[in-house]
Amino acid sequence: MEKYTGKSIFSGVAIGPVLYYGKKEEQVKRYKVEDTAAEIERYDKARQQAIEDLGVLHDDAVKKVGEENAAIFEVHAMLLEDDDFNDSIHNTIETQKVNAEYAAALAGDNFSKMFSEMDDDYFKARAADMKDISERVIKVLSGKKDSGTIDEPVIIVADDLMPSETVQLDKEKVLAFATQYGSANSHTAILARTMNIPALINIPADPSWDGRMAVVDGHTGTFILDPDPDVLEEMKALRDKDNEERKLLQELKGKDNVTLDGKKINLFANIGGLKDVAAVLQNDGGGIGLFRSEFIYLGREDLPDEETQFKIYKSVAETMAGRLVVIRTLDIGADKQVDYLGLDKEDNPALGFRAIRICLTRPKIFRTQLRALFRASAFGNIAIMYPMITSIEEVRRIKEIVASVKSELDADGIKYGDVQQGIMVETPAAALITDELAKEVDFFSIGTNDLTQYTLAMDRQNSKLDSFYQPHHPAILKLIQMTIENGHKGGAWVGICGELGADTSLTETFIQMGVDELSVSPSMILPVREAIRKSHAKR
Repeated sequence: MEKYTGKSIFSGVAIGPVLYYGKKEEQVKRYKVEDTAAEIERYDKARQQAIEDLGVLHDDAVKKVGEENAAIFEVHAMLLEDDDFNDSIHNTIETQKVNAEYAAALAGDNFSKMFSEMDDDYFKARAADMKDISERVIKVLSGKKDSGTIDEPVIIVADDLMPSETVQLDKEKVLAFATQYGSANSHTAILARTMNIPALINIPADPSWDGRMAVVDGHTGTFILDPDPDVLEEMKALRDKDNEERKLLQELKGKDNVTLDGKKINLFANIGGLKDVAAVLQNDGGGIGLFRSEFIYLGREDLPDEETQFKIYKSVAETMAGRLVVIRTLDIGADKQVDYLGLDKEDNPALGFRAIRICLTRPKIFRTQLRALFRASAFGNIAIMYPMITSIEEVRRIKEIVASVKSELDADGIKYGDVQQGIMVETPAAALITDELAKEVDFFSIGTNDLTQYTLAMDRQNSKLDSFYQPHHPAILKLIQMTIENGHKGGAWVGICGELGADTSLTETFIQMGVDELSVSPSMILPVREAIRKSHAKR
C-alpha cells in the first residue's frame, strides 16, 4: 500500500482502478525491421481497426452531440482511406525498412506540413486532421487506448488536465480526478464540482499506476494506491456514509429557497454543456445561472457555425421549460485555448486577449453567436451575459452590435424572445463603476473566481499560490457588497455565479448583503438550499 497526501478540491470518496491519462503527443521510436511485407500488413490491420473505431465514435457522438458535430469522425475515416497517405507509409516501410509507427508519424508530419502551407482555408484545416489520424493509427499499433475512451469506471490520474481535454472524457465513467499540477480554482476543479466527484491536486502522477486499485479520499486529500483490505473496508464505509448524507439532502427537493425570515433566493446552476442539464433537473435547480458556451468551441477542429450553436441553445431552453437560462458569450482565452483561433502566445494570458475582447475585435464570431442565441430565445427563457467587462464603452459597443443583429433577424422575419442582457462583474474595474453599469444592463452576475484573482493580483491557476489565495478577503466582500447595492439602485438584479456562491459558510452573508440569486454547480444546489433555509435575511 502506498499513500500520498495532496490537496482536496472536492470532497467525497472514490474507489476504483486508475486510468493514467497521458498527453497525446509522444515521441515515436524508430527501429529497423527485416520483414517489410509483414510490417506493411501490420500497418494495414491497424489502419482498418482505426477506421472501425472511428465508426463507433461517430455513432456514439451522433447520439450525444448530433450529426453535424459527429461528422469529423467520418472525415477522419475517409482520410485513412486516402491512397496518397497510405502509399507514403507503405513506401517508407519498404524503402527505409522501418517500423509502421515511425512511418505513420513521418507521413502525419509531412502531410500536415504540406496542408498547412496551402492557400486554401479548407486544406489548411486538414493539417490538424492528418496529425490526428496518424496518431490514432500509432495508438492502435502500440496497443494504447484513445485518451478520451474509457471502458469502465476509473480514477483519472494525470499530470494536468486542460478544459479541452476534460470536455472529451466520458464523464459518466469518471470516479475521481487526481493530478500532479493544477489548482483548486482551475476549470478541471470546477468540472469535478459540477460532476459531484472527488478530486485532488499535488498528487504525483505515475504512468505505472495504470490499472492498479486506488482510493481518492477528498475529505483528507489522500490518495491511496493498492489499499490494504482493512483500509479498503474503512474507505467503503466512509463512502457509504457520504451517500447516506446525500440521500438526506434529497428530502429538500421541491422545497423553496426561503430564509427563516421569509426572503426567497433564486438558486440556479452553472453548467458547461447539454449533458449537464440533466444534473440541473435531477438536483432541482430553479434555472441555469451560467451556461459556459465556450465548451461548445473546445475539442473541435474549427468554429461552430450558427446552426450548430442554435440547436444547442434551443435544446437547453426547451428542456428547462420556461425557467431562466443565462448563457455566457464566448469566454475563450487564459487557460481555455483553441488552436483554430490562431491566438498569439501571451506572457500573461489571464490579463490578455480573451472573452469579450476577442468578440469585440472579431465581430463575425460574436455576431454568429448572438444570432444563434436570439433565434433560440424564441423557444424558452434565455438571457445573455457578457464576460470580462471593464468599461461602459464596451457595454455600449455590445448593445450596438446586438441592435444590428436584431435588425437582421427582423429583416429575415425570424422571431426571437424578450432577452434580458447582463454582464459579469469579475474585474475590480467593473465593480467600481457598477453604479454606471447598472443603468445599461438588466442584471449583474458576480464571477468571484476572476474577481478574486484580479483583486488579489494572484493567478488562480498557480498552485504555488493556493496558500495565499483568500476568497474571503475583506476587499472581495466589499466589492460584492458594492455591486449588489449599486445594481439594485440602478434597477438591475444581482447574482453570484463564481465558486464562492457555493461556499455555504458565506450563504447567510450574501443573503444579508441583498443578493437575489446564487448559481452553483448542480451537485451543490441542495446543500446551498439547506444553508438558505437556515439563514436570516436581516442582520
